[in-house]
Amino acid sequence: MIIGTGVDAALLEAATNLRFVQKLGAGLDNVDPAACRMRNVAVARLQAGNAAQVAEHTLLLMLAALRRLPYFDRQTRAGTWLRTEGRAMQRQLAGKTVGLIGLGAIGREVARRLAGFDVDVVYYDIERPGRDLETKLGVRFCQFEELLSLSDVVSLHVPLTAETRNMLDASRIGMLRPGATIINCARGGLIDEAALRLALERKDVHAAALDTFDVEPLHASSLFERDDVVVTPHVAGATLENFRHVFERGCRNIELFLAGTRLPEGELIIAPAQELQP
Repeated sequence: MIIGTGVDAALLEAATNLRFVQKLGAGLDNVDPAACRMRNVAVARLQAGNAAQVAEHTLLLMLAALRRLPYFDRQTRAGTWLRTEGRAMQRQLAGKTVGLIGLGAIGREVARRLAGFDVDVVYYDIERPGRDLETKLGVRFCQFEELLSLSDVVSLHVPLTAETRNMLDASRIGMLRPGATIINCARGGLIDEAALRLALERKDVHAAALDTFDVEPLHASSLFERDDVVVTPHVAGATLENFRHVFERGCRNIELFLAGTRLPEGELIIAPAQELQP
């Protein structure tokens, strides 16, 4: 089982007896699929294993960015009482339009949690889940560029692939509604960080809150120096209460694999050459 680390050709060459990799999470962008297939190593993930936890963190960052929470925390601790200045710097979530890029397991949990915040929620996904779910979640589908132009807050909830890398590049960031806030609890490679920094400097973007970065671990960045950026170290899905549940699910998948039983739907991503039968 792996969490945080990746699987590449060098690791597989050294682990000659390895036959199965279980990711304790959903993202597989740090697993080399070609190398796994070449070595006949099966790969599984946990579908929606931390969806609720990431959704909570997304709301946390959304509110923290709009209210400039880390900045006011630092200033207050330092003895600077910015009550008057706060009125001009803080923004509320109520009454805003929130755009969710991706309405998978995490995006849906975010939409559910936004229901009590008096916001309009629009979303874009390459696969629409159906009008019944849209109605249940209180969300409206729109095309990607339309979402960017409509949303006061844009939150990313898609995997990192060749197609989604830098999906928020300079051009797309330029399509954002003036003064928008960007939230990313998905993968760092989804955003062109240099373009984001420039948009913040120009005040085209009000704030950003990032749990993931293009390079991790990241020990220094010009984004860290900005009071309009909230950062956390890729911990959106990491809660003490959920780890035992995730670990037990991973162990169960290993047991199923060794027993020749099919894994839960959507979790076996790379099957062995001779696929195990139930």
